[in-house]
Amino acid sequence: MAATVLFSMFGALLFFGAPIVVALGVASMAVYVLSGDDLSSLIELAFSAINSFPLMALPSFILAGALMGDAGIARRLIHIAEELAGPAAGGLGAAAVMACMFFGAISGSGPATTAAVGMLVIPAMIERGYGRSYPAAITATAGGLGVVIPPSMPLVIYGVTANESISALFMAGVFPGIMLGVGLIVANYITAKRNGYQTEGTGYDKKRIFKVLKDGFWSLMAPVVILGGIYSGMFTPTEAAVVSIFYALFVGIFIHKESSLRGLNEAFQSTTWLTGRVLIIMFTATAFGRILVENHIPAMIAQGILQITDSLWLVWILVIGFLLIVGMFIEILATIMIVTPVLLPVMVELGVDPVHFGIVLVVSLGIGFSTPPLGENMFISSSIANVSIERISVRAIPLVGSMVVIDLLLAFFPQITLWLPTVLGF
Repeated sequence: MAATVLFSMFGALLFFGAPIVVALGVASMAVYVLSGDDLSSLIELAFSAINSFPLMALPSFILAGALMGDAGIARRLIHIAEELAGPAAGGLGAAAVMACMFFGAISGSGPATTAAVGMLVIPAMIERGYGRSYPAAITATAGGLGVVIPPSMPLVIYGVTANESISALFMAGVFPGIMLGVGLIVANYITAKRNGYQTEGTGYDKKRIFKVLKDGFWSLMAPVVILGGIYSGMFTPTEAAVVSIFYALFVGIFIHKESSLRGLNEAFQSTTWLTGRVLIIMFTATAFGRILVENHIPAMIAQGILQITDSLWLVWILVIGFLLIVGMFIEILATIMIVTPVLLPVMVELGVDPVHFGIVLVVSLGIGFSTPPLGENMFISSSIANVSIERISVRAIPLVGSMVVIDLLLAFFPQITLWLPTVLGF
């Protein structure tokens, strides 16, 4: 009865256009009110979920990403990517992917990565004959790499929800992030050769490349400092987030000398808005998950899946297909907190490592950034390129297809994900 009320209320509210946080909160409260239980226990549990030390990394990484954009770090990373891409077919598309990988290793946010890179790359690609829809499609798709390459907000949320090591998750995300980036570059090259997309036609110039690398040295050092400190054990992910804030301020004020009081104010405003949005979703999603566990819904779903098949490969296909569909409609952080208590016990029972599952979960849901109707990255790139979502979606199909193939490879071959954390002792 509780499950029926919970999902009926949740689905109805989403159908009528209620925000995800309202749907989660109202559905959870409805179950408690109808059953006569004390709401205070539910509120206390939900509050304890956001009263977490690892969760402190979230606003810090958001602030660091915003400050690095104001400090000129993002712009220099994009210039480096453009030079490294060179004169090959689709060179600017490859540069957009590499720039998203670089900036994703700083901001940890898909929409933030799409906005920062898209503002510089999309106009340049349009000017050089790539059309309007393709530049928006490649930038929106590559922007999703920001949720996989560490530091990653979704990986932090998964780590808190599943009670897993965030450091291990960060390490496990390195190779998958690189593979997704390489897959997009290959898909971009094939598309560019088919459509005749080229860069400005100039070859590699060692002096120019050296100049760009020299100018962007401190920008390249940002992910090295952040991730190197975590991997070496010098500081935790939460401490690394704080270090990255001071690094951005130091580089912006004393080296690049581009930081401003206006930029600092805008960074604090965007950080406050994004953090508040995430925390309130986490608050209501925790209450929602508590009701699922109390009514043994994860166990029933696990039993249902295992009755269909006991083949791990087939279960992976079913789970990834489900996550891809969910990612098209529900925001990624809320989805992680909803589905983790449901699917993680199923996968653990089948012998899947929780860290491995977390990476595949985030990759699958991250693809939802590039697929309508939710597609946050799509809306951002659409506004920059001034082109419709429908046209972007069509051009993004082969790019998204490459990401789905990589996602399946990560699921079927866990060594890709778990090798680095194992070697480093996590």
